[in-house]
Amino acid sequence: MLLAEDLLLLLTDDRTGGLLVTAGEVDAALAGALLMDLALPGRVDVDERKRLVVRDGSPTGDELLDRALGAVSQKQGKKPSAVLGPLGKNLRERLYARLTGCGILRAQHDKVLGIFPRHRWPTASADHESAVRRALTAALVTGTTPDPRDAALVALLHALRATDKVVDPKEHGLRRRDLDRRAKQVAEGSWASEAVRQAVDEMAAAVMVAVSAATVATTASG
Repeated sequence: MLLAEDLLLLLTDDRTGGLLVTAGEVDAALAGALLMDLALPGRVDVDERKRLVVRDGSPTGDELLDRALGAVSQKQGKKPSAVLGPLGKNLRERLYARLTGCGILRAQHDKVLGIFPRHRWPTASADHESAVRRALTAALVTGTTPDPRDAALVALLHALRATDKVVDPKEHGLRRRDLDRRAKQVAEGSWASEAVRQAVDEMAAAVMVAVSAATVATTASG
């Protein structure tokens, strides 16, 4: 499973199949997750100027990652924020198709008031997502040291300001600010090499800026 797939599962309501945050925010975070899917194994990095560089451009064996790698190759020398738009284009739909195809989600399509199309993806099989949630809860609540992948997920959720939508602080006797502080500590912790950490930090920062812009745009349009 891609980091981006796990993030979309966490941001999709299990029962209703709708998004827990706005579509624009989700799309920015998913693009950042796909970028981290390339950064964690060292295929994509940032240089001393905090600009994107491809370290390994060979095929990954995954269509979405290969597409993302090609997009990053075209943006080498640019900041991570420059590639979030291209990476996020139609990404959510492709990820939903993959998750539906493997039986984790099921697609529901109808119309609101008989006119406006509505697409929902409620859970069909919760086993994988439940395992991801347990790992994140262990890191955020009990202080278990996360592996790099789980830590990157926490960094994305923190950038998205959606940690409490995945791990309910009240359920664990915490305040939201306590959970957010722990998420920040995890994101900034020593869970990967310095090079990988720097790349993930820059990508998470780019997501945070993109999410803020998406929030402003949504508010303005409302």
